[in-house]
Amino acid sequence: MDAKLWDIVFALSAGTFAAHGHEHYLNVDFFRAVSAVMPSAVVVKLAEYHGHPIAAAIYFRGEKVLYGRYWGAAANYHSLHFETCYYQGIEYCIEHGLEHFEPGTQGEHKVPRGFEPTATWSAHWIADPRFRRAIDDYLNVERAQIDQYMLEVEQHTPYRRA
Repeated sequence: MDAKLWDIVFALSAGTFAAHGHEHYLNVDFFRAVSAVMPSAVVVKLAEYHGHPIAAAIYFRGEKVLYGRYWGAAANYHSLHFETCYYQGIEYCIEHGLEHFEPGTQGEHKVPRGFEPTATWSAHWIADPRFRRAIDDYLNVERAQIDQYMLEVEQHTPYRRA
């Protein structure tokens, strides 16, 4: 990935963020820096049509896991999102002996394709105790809703359960 190709890949990703009403929270310099410092930790799958880039998926690779997260396309191409972001990620894991593929956040569309929701967490320090209590109250309610949601989604996975 040279600087010019990063410009193209990032423009695809940023364009997709914008099309969904969001601004990319990273910038092209971030991706350039990470790939320069840790080249084996960044994997990019580039889709081309007649030799021109039309879509890209940016993954981050750990020792045993591939994390998929950033996607962008120049237009809406039928099934290209799934091919580039998910099927290519699975293929990469198989080819490189990785044990797990985490395709990224959100998306009920992933469940019928075999990706089950993964519970995760984050840690934050909230200075104001009143605000901390309000957030804690909200999270207690949300945690129960997420647990229920994950039980419901489990009924729609393509795997047979004993």
